[in-house]
Parts: sequence; C-alpha cells; structure tokens
Amino acid sequence: MVVPSVRRGFMLFHAVLGLGLLAMSLQALAHALRSLHGDHAHLAFVAGLEAAGAVLLLIPRTVRWGGVALLVVLLPGFVVHLTRGEWELQLLIYAAGVWFVMVHGPAWGGAAAQPAVAA
Repeated sequence: MVVPSVRRGFMLFHAVLGLGLLAMSLQALAHALRSLHGDHAHLAFVAGLEAAGAVLLLIPRTVRWGGVALLVVLLPGFVVHLTRGEWELQLLIYAAGVWFVMVHGPAWGGAAAQPAVAA
C-alpha cells in the first residue's frame, strides 16, 4: 500500500524534475541557436537531445526512453566538465533524480495505476 502523501511527493518531484530540465535545456538551446557559429554547434545538439529527453520523461509511456536520453547527456557532461577542472555536481544530482524516476516509473497516467513507490 502506498501512502498518498508519498505518491503526491513523487508526482511533484517527477513534474518539477522534468519541467525544470526542459526549461533549462530550452534556454541553452535558444542560446546555442543565437550563436550557432564556432563551438556552440555541439551545444545546440546536446541541448536539443536534453530537451527531447525531458519531454519524453514527462510522458508516461516514454519515461524510460527519456531517462536514457537524459543520462546520455548528463553523465558524459559531468565527466567532460570534470576533465576541465569544473565541479558541475548539479549534473550528477539531475542524473540521480532521473534514475530515481526511471526506476519507479511514471507518476501519472495508466502505468501509474499500480504505483511502484512504497512507504
């Protein structure tokens, strides 16, 4: 049995994570597209993939696909920044949240009828 407050908390976490990642990736994509020359071309690709992953994370049937797309961006991004001496720990935090949502499944929709979150 799932405690309703735990389920609501997970739904809020899922929504905030997905919408937050989507907003940040769209902001990065807009920046990259404004200055597409030079080294911003790769940023446009990465931000586009991240935005697509965030959208898929919010759709119940595609939570896992969206999570994989986001992890493909977030984890290598952390490693690249680390090799440059930059501690972008927020990328690991986002990746942990994405993994958590992937493991527990969608917070809403038909697949959420049998919740995987236990109290």
